[in-house]
Amino acid sequence: MGKKLFLSLFLVLGILFTPFFADAHVKWFTELEPQKESIEQIINPQFLFVTLLSAIILAILPQVLPKLMSWGPFKKIDMKLESYRSYSTLILKYGTAAALVLQVLTGALFAPELSHYSTLLTILSWIAIACLLIPNPYATKIGALVLLTLFGVMIFDYGIFHMLDYAFYLAIIFVLLMTKTKYEKWSFPFLYLATGLSLCWVAVEKWVYPEMSVDIVSNHQVPTFFFSPETFVSLSAFIEFIVGYLLIVGILNRLLSFVLTGVFVMTTMLFGWVEVVGHFMIHIVLIIFIIEGISFYKPPIKIHKTIFDQMIFVFLNFIFVLATILLIYYRFA
Repeated sequence: MGKKLFLSLFLVLGILFTPFFADAHVKWFTELEPQKESIEQIINPQFLFVTLLSAIILAILPQVLPKLMSWGPFKKIDMKLESYRSYSTLILKYGTAAALVLQVLTGALFAPELSHYSTLLTILSWIAIACLLIPNPYATKIGALVLLTLFGVMIFDYGIFHMLDYAFYLAIIFVLLMTKTKYEKWSFPFLYLATGLSLCWVAVEKWVYPEMSVDIVSNHQVPTFFFSPETFVSLSAFIEFIVGYLLIVGILNRLLSFVLTGVFVMTTMLFGWVEVVGHFMIHIVLIIFIIEGISFYKPPIKIHKTIFDQMIFVFLNFIFVLATILLIYYRFA
């Protein structure tokens, strides 16, 4: 009885206080209208050079990382993190609830720019939060279904290609639906795949609409490390795309997850509260990647047995994935 009373009070207070926080919502970091760059300007000599260099580095990386992770201190850390794998689903569940709370209190849903003024959507958001906080697998599944409904509404409002930026939420919903079932262990690869695709999709935006990113770099005085703002934006897009690709092909291990988490922490220091709200869920997913590693996931690279075949696969596959996602984004976004 006490638990039901607490949840009812939580929902009522959340709904009542939401309007006071909704006005605090701000746009992501630029107000410039998106202007699409021509494909000739995007695929310039610098772009082609960095693409080939990235493909070469990625081809070598799978051969270097296992040797690095076999080093004593890294091996101990790896084994320690392995012992926390039983908490992965709980971290994802309560982390999703916390991310939703931040989003609702800023008048948004799933991301800072996805604002809405619907009381019904606000109520459904708080219901999803409450369900995720209940330590019961059936409540978790109900919360996941409510989240799926909300994501569907956002697709209807903003379009499917806009929502591809946040496709990892669909994987999160799937993981939550598979909680306490025999498929729970196999739901996490979808989280890797969807998060990787989301990062790749977002990265391409920096090539197709570079002026928006350049404006952010200039207004927020982001250090460009002696590169021009345009070059820095392009290189940043490559780094983000590479991280997404590493997730897709199963190369991103715990060490690289640590590095990526550090990068997100530094960007939070630059951009403040909006960055916290926008990337909080990504932080939760990265924590899970740090804990889980890839021990349960047979990555596509393992299809090829010899080192040479693996290197050729990664090299050619990276170029193919980059070209495909870039052209799809350019055509439809």
